[in-house]
Amino acid sequence: MDFWQRYRAIDARDTRFDGQFYTAVRTTGIYCRPSCPARTPKAANVTFYETSAAAHDAGYRACKRCLPEAVPGTPAWNIRQDVAGRAMRLINDGVINRDGVQGLAARLGYSSRQLNRILSQELGAGPLSLARAGRAQTARTLLVSTAMKLADIAFAAGFSSVRQFNETMVEVFDMTPTALRLKGRPAKAGGGTTALSLALPYRQPFDPGIFTFLAVRAVPGIEAGTATSYARTLRLPHGDARFAVEYDGGTPGRPLTLTIGAVDLRDLPALLSRVRRLFDLDADPQAIDAALAADPRLAAAVAGTPGMRMPGALDPQELLVRAMIGQQITVAAARTALSQLAAAGSHSSAPADGLDRLFPTPAQIAASGHLLRGPKRRTESLLNAAAAMADGRLEIGYGHNVPGLTAELLPLPGVGPWTVGYVAMRVLGAPDVFLANDAAVRNGIKALAAGTDAGSPDFREVSPWRSYATMHLWAAAARPPGIGRTPRTRRSPAPTSAKVTP
Repeated sequence: MDFWQRYRAIDARDTRFDGQFYTAVRTTGIYCRPSCPARTPKAANVTFYETSAAAHDAGYRACKRCLPEAVPGTPAWNIRQDVAGRAMRLINDGVINRDGVQGLAARLGYSSRQLNRILSQELGAGPLSLARAGRAQTARTLLVSTAMKLADIAFAAGFSSVRQFNETMVEVFDMTPTALRLKGRPAKAGGGTTALSLALPYRQPFDPGIFTFLAVRAVPGIEAGTATSYARTLRLPHGDARFAVEYDGGTPGRPLTLTIGAVDLRDLPALLSRVRRLFDLDADPQAIDAALAADPRLAAAVAGTPGMRMPGALDPQELLVRAMIGQQITVAAARTALSQLAAAGSHSSAPADGLDRLFPTPAQIAASGHLLRGPKRRTESLLNAAAAMADGRLEIGYGHNVPGLTAELLPLPGVGPWTVGYVAMRVLGAPDVFLANDAAVRNGIKALAAGTDAGSPDFREVSPWRSYATMHLWAAAARPPGIGRTPRTRRSPAPTSAKVTP
């Protein structure tokens, strides 16, 4: 977007752009979200920034009226596969808090100086400033949403001291932590409970079908899901965690609520980031749906399920294992195999509500070949990949781009283009992957395309959103015949062996 496109967006107070850029006003010294209800400033006084960190570094403070930190993040970090996009995914996952700028630079293959220069040029702020802005946002969320002690919030958000926490909050928000809390007036925690409950902001519309997607793939003892909820255990850098997400479509605002039953406070920013990635909460569904609806094959599906999300991955290594197990078999068969494999995992240190195990680590999988069933070649391929991840020969994570991920995975025995594409979709959030050889995709095309003008077989017309087209095709293939499908004069037999991805 150029300057005037952005200026028209703030003049219209368009909520679609909240979190995608920030508006700084020189005459007031503050920065706002695009939908800020305040009077539109003169264009001559406006500077637009890609990130709130850039606005901080330029000397601006957050608007107290529109709270620009309380918005979904930008979808650009999934769309962009350059160094800046890769760096932001890792920063959001807490890499700087754990490993510092040098650790971040090493994962990206750059020196600290080079990385600082690249991010300053692309995003207007260096890695430390970007991480600092993320800490401030996490701290503000905890202040207004929980009754946690201020010292606990400081360390949970990643600050090294309470003094640094206090100084940063005053500098960014022009308010003390106590004042921010009073302004937010959080609900008091119930007696005796240690759970944290947070509202998860997202852009409307939101299709809750993602809960069903996760529920039918849930591994007993590790995950549990319904049509409006999902819960699981998770291994994070500093310990085990347990959380649940619930969607209430009948309440004004249709809130998504995250309840954290157990977590090491140092892992809280990473957990928040990964949950947002899992539910694709930083997506811009109106832009995606507009592009998909322009294709006659998808128009009815998009109208019927607006705001469809693309599930992410809580653990990149786990997702690769699940993808390899699920190749060429049904969802039910993959779930059975994963349930057997779950016996290799360790017990959770914070069991509750029937969730008492953790998904096995690569090392545990490599040592548990006897638990795997199926063709010998597939079993050997999985054990080989698990051993490679366990000893560091294979590293996949949020900091990859699609070419880099392809270079890491394709040489592995038993890994083909389908597996690479599926992992790219869910680990990187890559929005433009089309799994043309997937059986369920082909069945989805048959279900939706009858009676419409045929487009290109790879759906290039809807690029860069073909991953979301894939989600609609999977959903169409999973529906019973005649439900939510394009009318046609002659109905083909329902698919009996479609493989929907794991």
